[in-house]
Amino acid sequence: MSETIERALAEQGVVSAGQVRWEELPPAPLTLEGAAVLHQVVRLRRDAWRSAAMADRQRMASAAAAWLARAETRDDGQTGLYTLLGHKGDLLWVHFRPDFVALSEAQLELGRLELWDYLEPAWSFVSVVELGLYESTVKLWRELAARGLRPYGPEWMAEAEQLKARQREAMRPRLFPRLPESAWICFYPMNRRRGESKNFYRTPIPLRREMMREHGETGRRFADRVRQIVSGSIGLDDWEWGVDLFADDPVAFKQLIYEMRFDQASAEYAEFGPFYVGRRCRAADFASWLQGGKTAAAPAAEL
Repeated sequence: MSETIERALAEQGVVSAGQVRWEELPPAPLTLEGAAVLHQVVRLRRDAWRSAAMADRQRMASAAAAWLARAETRDDGQTGLYTLLGHKGDLLWVHFRPDFVALSEAQLELGRLELWDYLEPAWSFVSVVELGLYESTVKLWRELAARGLRPYGPEWMAEAEQLKARQREAMRPRLFPRLPESAWICFYPMNRRRGESKNFYRTPIPLRREMMREHGETGRRFADRVRQIVSGSIGLDDWEWGVDLFADDPVAFKQLIYEMRFDQASAEYAEFGPFYVGRRCRAADFASWLQGGKTAAAPAAEL
């Protein structure tokens, strides 16, 4: 544990003038939720695809490219397509939609394409864009405790909702993001440890706040090279969060994640799932990729 975090925890041992300790306050930070997100990893059934008549392949490829072109430019949440490196899949479809109803429609529309008969699902991930309000939560909890308000009582909840409403309006572009124009994506799911010796969820909220602050500072050093979108999946999928990283140079993914491994939040409390790295394949290039298995043409960010 770093000296900074130890000192912060000691300072937060008493969190109000009334000597209310952190153990007596709600442990969960407030969160804001935004766009619904679906990641679909698929494999192209190449033998079946190559066996289809050329005219049929051209028709199916054109229809799929047309669907992707519309989905790429939606105003209320986009779809991006990426060609994957490695054996885990051939394509990664990433859908952002305003809600889960629209997300379900995106999945159904894609499944109705003739091309889908030649795509084999390999993995998927359901989540919702999430922003954790650790700083604001700890500050608010301290203020409410100092006023003698009971946690989760009517006044307490009203204050929390007012804070979330203000933050939701200020953070709307981050809650409903546009897909970055970056050439590459790195996606991975992750958990926070909750084992016998290390349990993130039993760690005092002031300490978690300091860990996440340290983690955020590492990320900000890469802000000019890597764009990050974090989505929450607790109760929605098998992992607790999904992380999308976007960059024009995939080496930046390695550098960022390597440095973050030294943060306490990762070094002691993080568990990571599979990593998927892919190159952007735009609608204009998709038919070409399907017809010859060719590498997708360079995205705009690479030209």
